Formats: sequence, structure tokens, C-alpha cells
Amino acid sequence: MSNNFIITMKTIQEVINDKNTVIIDVRTASEYSVSHYPGAINIPLDELPKHLSKLKTEEKPILLYCRSGNRSGIGMNFLHQQGLQEVYNGGGLNDMLFYQNK
Repeated sequence: MSNNFIITMKTIQEVINDKNTVIIDVRTASEYSVSHYPGAINIPLDELPKHLSKLKTEEKPILLYCRSGNRSGIGMNFLHQQGLQEVYNGGGLNDMLFYQNK
């Protein structure tokens, strides 16, 4: 059995610095409206399946975040199960803002 996947580990900082990365806030629209990472798009966790075909065709790294990292972890696992390979959990909004200032 051959392995057709090449796994490359990147740091969250490298993913954020990649200009091709799609940053997705998986919190609710009301949470997003209060505060969000600059340039992030809002796709609440329960709406990820509706956006799956678009995310698959973009073929770009995807970085998910939420409030604490829990919902983004669930979203990352879902997208991996759907065949997307370069998906990362950025943790919570405060984690993301920490990396922004690096």
C-alpha cells in the first residue's frame, strides 16, 4: 500500500504569514460582529458544510479560529474528514491576535 499524502507541519505563525491562507472565524455572527481577526471571514461552525464545495475548490491553506479553540478544532476535524488536507486550528481569537503582533 502506497502513501500518496505528504504531510508538512507548519507553525500557526507560518500559516498566518502565508498570503494565500483563508482565515475563517467559526464563531456565531454576533460574536464576529463584536470583534474578529483582521481579514477573517465568518462561517459559523454549523454552516461549514454549506461552504464545503467552495473551500475544496480554492485549494488554499485554511486556518480556523473561534473563542477558545474548541469549535475551530471540531471544524478542522470535519474539513479533514471531507478530504481537505491543509487545515489548521488557530485556537481562540486572543491566540490569533497574539500571532498578529509577532
